[in-house]
Amino acid sequence: MKKIFLIASMISISSFAGAAAHWDYSEVAKWGDLAEDFKTCKIGQNQSPIDIKTSSVEKASLSPIKTSYNAASGEVVNNGHTIQINLKDAGTASVPSGSFSLVQFHFHTPSEEKINGANYAMVAHLVHKNDAGNLAVIAVLLKEGKENAALKDVFANMPETEGSKALPAAFDVTKILPANLGYYAFTGSLTTPPCSESVAWQVLKTPVELSKGQIASFQKIFKMNARSVQPLNGRKVQEAN
Repeated sequence: MKKIFLIASMISISSFAGAAAHWDYSEVAKWGDLAEDFKTCKIGQNQSPIDIKTSSVEKASLSPIKTSYNAASGEVVNNGHTIQINLKDAGTASVPSGSFSLVQFHFHTPSEEKINGANYAMVAHLVHKNDAGNLAVIAVLLKEGKENAALKDVFANMPETEGSKALPAAFDVTKILPANLGYYAFTGSLTTPPCSESVAWQVLKTPVELSKGQIASFQKIFKMNARSVQPLNGRKVQEAN
């Protein structure tokens, strides 16, 4: 299990532990100058996150997101940049670009994605990988509201410093998804160094609630861990109901 979790953390969209250069959110504009491997953060033309302008999205006949997740054992990791939940054999999701295995999910505050110029309190990025090594992300926007019972064990076991804790019970990611899986789709990148591109993004249109206390518990560890929105550079954002 330890080996599997190590592999999962290495393909994280939130943190590449193997990167030699130190980076943080206080100098986002300088990421591309920190190391040769990070130059895409500066020169890439298909970067994430983005501000989704709903008046400009293209209505499209995209295939619906279909998930086949299952309860899986996991660990909650503070990797110095976010809280990440690594999962073992957690199932798959089918998106327009194909079928992908769920590897991990992690959080940002505020949401990295904006909708019409506004952030949500947080976002969960569900990171998937296929056999060819391609990545697909399903983003679940999180707003303040009632307590999220499905995430209770996650928030109760967040390490306050770098390290990991095992989840006390198997976790089913299905339980943190909204009932409506309508989404915005675009091609983007990792939102952290090395900012690699060709990532298939699906941002769910319907947000999910977290309590004020749950949001505060995350922000006590990470006050802000969101990259600023990036230019579209001619990319189209498509909308699927």
